[in-house]
Amino acid sequence: MATQKMLKFVSTPREMPEKRPATERSEDFHEIYREYADLKAAEQASRCSQCGVPYCQSHCPLHNNIPDWLRLTAEGRLEEAYRVSQSTNTFPEICGRICPQDRLCEGNCVIEQSGHGTVTIGAIEKYITDSAWENGWVKPATPLRERAESIGIIGAGPGGLAAADMLRRDGFQVTIYDRYDRAGGLLTYGIPGFKLEKDVVMRRNQLLADSGVEFVLNCNVGEDISFDAIRGKHDAVLIATGVYKTRDLDIDNADAGGVVRAIDYLTASNKVDFGDEVPDYEDGELNARGKRVIVIGGGDTAMDCVRTAIRQGAQSVKCLYRRDRANMPGSQREVQNAEEEGVEFVWMSAPGGFEGHVTGIAAEAQERDVDGIGQVASVRIQKMRLGAPDVSGRQSPELIEGADYVEPAELVIKALGFEPEDLPKLWGVEGLEVTRWGTIKADFQTHQTSIPGVFAVGDIVRGASLVVWAIRDGREAAESIANFLTGDARVAAE
Repeated sequence: MATQKMLKFVSTPREMPEKRPATERSEDFHEIYREYADLKAAEQASRCSQCGVPYCQSHCPLHNNIPDWLRLTAEGRLEEAYRVSQSTNTFPEICGRICPQDRLCEGNCVIEQSGHGTVTIGAIEKYITDSAWENGWVKPATPLRERAESIGIIGAGPGGLAAADMLRRDGFQVTIYDRYDRAGGLLTYGIPGFKLEKDVVMRRNQLLADSGVEFVLNCNVGEDISFDAIRGKHDAVLIATGVYKTRDLDIDNADAGGVVRAIDYLTASNKVDFGDEVPDYEDGELNARGKRVIVIGGGDTAMDCVRTAIRQGAQSVKCLYRRDRANMPGSQREVQNAEEEGVEFVWMSAPGGFEGHVTGIAAEAQERDVDGIGQVASVRIQKMRLGAPDVSGRQSPELIEGADYVEPAELVIKALGFEPEDLPKLWGVEGLEVTRWGTIKADFQTHQTSIPGVFAVGDIVRGASLVVWAIRDGREAAESIANFLTGDARVAAE
């Protein structure tokens, strides 16, 4: 009976949820895909071939049991599908929205390889859990018994939140410390609402609070509380800060007015979306309205910036990337969405310097040692070509001499990736070992650092990576911490 409901990929074409028209969606920060209807979700789930070796599952960092919850969805057993989905994933509805499925589960779908078009795994995952919320199936964790041991988690991003959820289910006392005024990390302030609406993150935060997780917000470790004080208060500590230091440009006038960091720009936009007062947005510094905008970078953060600038009413938005489209690290789906919304991609291009004009803020600019150019007015763009492969196998960009040209711009956003802050120095911690890249050294299985009882997960260990990897790290670390505190590897299963 179950098989009859599956294997429909031959007769049923792949169909994503309807995408809102670009002219409509570029006016607001709501998500761009409409919801599946029940019958459409079941129909698309029925396209799964239920193959013997599910590559979708093996290429998912969380090893989600995708074929089983697709089958259950096709059979209309939605609550069971949700139970299976959430058994391996703390935030399935978030992963369904923001995971690069084209590089993970969907990109390895067997029927995609056979030319039938991949199963729309991400959209169905989102549908299952959104339906679970609507039907009241998502409940706060209620541990079988409370434990006395407590864990302090530094960082309320996906890694820290995933660990907190697992530890609370085991009955441990959990406190999360975070520098922002809302939990969620980049889920809250880094990813725009058109990819992940903020009420989706806020209801998860509330669920954790209802489960008994304590949040200490607006708390900068090293300033408001010392790392040693956190260690003293708790039986174990998990570092899950992420990486927030922006890579910079070594070019002329790199600190000119109007040249801003992606994280500052996106945070300001998300705060405005929450209804917060943001002076740097109100005075125009972090607002693209009416401006010619250039975004430098080719990753998903750059895509978030260009699409945000369109929604803020920019006069024009151009994205500079030093390689070609095929070598771009960001999601091709995101590039397509951006192009539909009016973004122009300038491939094989890099900034050579910023040029400007002295304005009323010239004195302030000179005080900041900005070489007196004041506000940026244009970018000198260098054309590139792809040369010999580097150590990673990718062709290295090479400068084409004499091909420079000038592109006017009133706002330049640097989306060049993130690096770790120097935590041992910032926090005054002795004995916390880091790698030559500045990331924290931690065992890749137990997530234990060089300090006993201190664990670390996510981007602060991996370098800038995906949300789904942070969730996996957080879940694994929770099991290791439980074992460390109780000496019983089975405690996480209670």
